[in-house]
Amino acid sequence: MASKTDKRSATYNQLESGTERSRPILHQNAREIQPYGKIAKLPIALDEKVCAASAENLNQVLADTITLRDLYKKHHWQVAGHTFYQLHLLFDKHHNEQDELVDTIAERIQSLGAISLAMAADIAETSIIPRPPRGREEVPAQISRLLEAHEILLKEARTMARQAAEAGDDGTNDVLVSDVIRTNELQVWFLAEHLVDVPAVRADQAKAASSGG
Repeated sequence: MASKTDKRSATYNQLESGTERSRPILHQNAREIQPYGKIAKLPIALDEKVCAASAENLNQVLADTITLRDLYKKHHWQVAGHTFYQLHLLFDKHHNEQDELVDTIAERIQSLGAISLAMAADIAETSIIPRPPRGREEVPAQISRLLEAHEILLKEARTMARQAAEAGDDGTNDVLVSDVIRTNELQVWFLAEHLVDVPAVRADQAKAASSGG
């Protein structure tokens, strides 16, 4: 007499019978089809060396953009104080705009025939933006940290935009100028205005009196 285990195995075999071709093939491994740092030349009328140089620059910008994006999300979660609601929304808006830049930069790298960085460990190794503390900081320190990260990104983007222009890589120059630089400059403006020392309730009565106000 067949045991329950035997009967169960027979039932499973009947259920699986004839499904071999539709089963997913799991646990596959293979060599990389393109190693990182190598160019798969595409017919975009750019020299391979130009593509490689632009891709290297863009991967640095990508790593720093991803870091800045994540820094915004960190502060979005951890912001505190009487401006919580406004900054909570602003930080998330800037995070989303940086996330769009991440995709734009990565796609430009791929269109040059190169490989874009993607994983967190690789980003952490590459980014030159200082790592923040794990804990919560006061709002002025959060904003200052973001502004410093923006400045790092803008400095490298300007340098790399000039290099791309000199090499004739108009596409990379356009991404850096029209997308990266303009977005970061605008975000700097919105952030920096929060650090201007303006009274929240009263105007400066002494200055108003001396000016005849």
